[in-house]
Formats: sequence, C-alpha cells, structure tokens
Amino acid sequence: MIPSEFQSFIPLVLKACIEASEAIMEIYETDFDPFIKNDGSPVTKADLLSNAIIKRELEKTGIPTIMEESVNSPYEIRKNWETVWIVDPLDGTKEFIKKNGEFAICIALVHQNQPVLGFIASPANKEIIFGGKEIGASFLRFTQVDQAENWKAIHPKTETNNPLKISGSRSHHSGNDLKFNESMRQFFGEVSFIKMGSALKFFDLALGKADVYPRFAPTMEWDIAAGQAIIEALGGSVVHAETNQPLRYNKENLYNPYFIVKTKPVIERLNK
Repeated sequence: MIPSEFQSFIPLVLKACIEASEAIMEIYETDFDPFIKNDGSPVTKADLLSNAIIKRELEKTGIPTIMEESVNSPYEIRKNWETVWIVDPLDGTKEFIKKNGEFAICIALVHQNQPVLGFIASPANKEIIFGGKEIGASFLRFTQVDQAENWKAIHPKTETNNPLKISGSRSHHSGNDLKFNESMRQFFGEVSFIKMGSALKFFDLALGKADVYPRFAPTMEWDIAAGQAIIEALGGSVVHAETNQPLRYNKENLYNPYFIVKTKPVIERLNK
C-alpha cells in the first residue's frame, strides 16, 4: 500500500507537466543552441527551464527530489529518504535537438525504493499517461487536465500484437538487442519493430501498440522510474535483464542495470 496522501499530488504534477511542456515547446520553436555537459551528453535551455519549473512545483509537496539537471544530494543523505521524486525534465534531448518530437517529461514518486506513481508527458503531442498500482493508469490530453471525468482509463490488452511488436531506441543499439529479438522470434514467431526516442516508448507499451522493450544500453533512474510505475499499474513489469527482479531506485549509483519491459500479455504467454 502507498500512503493515500500521495494521490493528492496528482493534480499538482499534471499541471507541472503542462507548464514545463509549454516552456519546452516555446524553446523548441526557436533556433536554440545545445551545449555539452561534463559527461558528454547534450543539454539545452529547455532542459534547464523545465527542470526549474518542475522542481519549484514538487517542492510544494515537501518531498525531496532527484533530478537530472540539478545538483543532487549525496547518497549519505539520500539513503535516509523513504520517499523521493525522481525526475527527467526533458527525456530525449537528442531527439529534441533533431526536432522530431520524440521527447518527454518523466516524473516518478518513489516510496521505499519502488515507483508508486509515474507521469510521462509528451510536450509535442500534448498528451500525458500516468498511473500506479493503487490507482491503475490513465491517458489524458492537456486540455483535459481539469476534467478528471474525461481522463481515459487504460486497460491492459488481453493478447499480444501479431506480429509481436518490440520497441527499441531511436539512438541506442547493442548486440544484445539482436540476441533478445531472436529469443522473442523463437517463442512468439514473427516479430516487428517500433523505433522511438525517449520515454515515449511507454505510450506505445501502455496503450497496447508495443509488447516488449529491451534496453541493453546505459540509462539513469530518471529515465525509467515513471515508466515502471505505469507499466506495473497495467500488470506488466520492468525487470533486471539478468536477475528478473524489479528495478530499485534511489540507489547509491543512479545508473540502471540493463532491463526488459514486458506488458501483461507477454508475461502471461511466457508463463504458460
């Protein structure tokens, strides 16, 4: 069980997603110049502005944050946090720079090292998916944020797609992907692929357009925590590629292990 007061944060987070999305899109329409961070990854004014907006709003909850574009507290402090927000204010910066629309905002509420609420917004499409095990998952458009009666409950599909749809990164690939794809082909027969940048993959997974998403390339906790909460709300899983255990968050090392996202129908087929 998650504390019931966590659900009261939903309107605040939805509005933060929209405000940050609007700021992101204003910059998206300009001729912005990216710059390179110390770790070699790109960042833009949109990343930083979205980070500031979301941080300001989440501070109202009194819960600490771990954010990609902030200076985060050392583990000696973080390890004592039972609850924490984990945020990527602009997931898919490379796609943002390419101006292909495939970028997202990811906000997760993590309690006792597990994501209990997740929010993924698509600024370009003006859509949000959110959810958690206690509340299920929902889809809404930005214009519906104040109209909860119009939010669309997402229900897990009962069957996999035919052919099986494997979601993959637009910008990152590895030899392990080929091995995984072949294992799926041997079990499910014909497979097809959907290439998508950023956490927008979780829109396809949650809405039944994709079935499974393997990731054998480096990612950070803020890239995946929100997606895990949403997928678990729909009976799916996000698990360590080697141990098959759910991913944990607010670790000393904020890098994720390689992982596999499975929708409910995939889990049921594999368990038969």
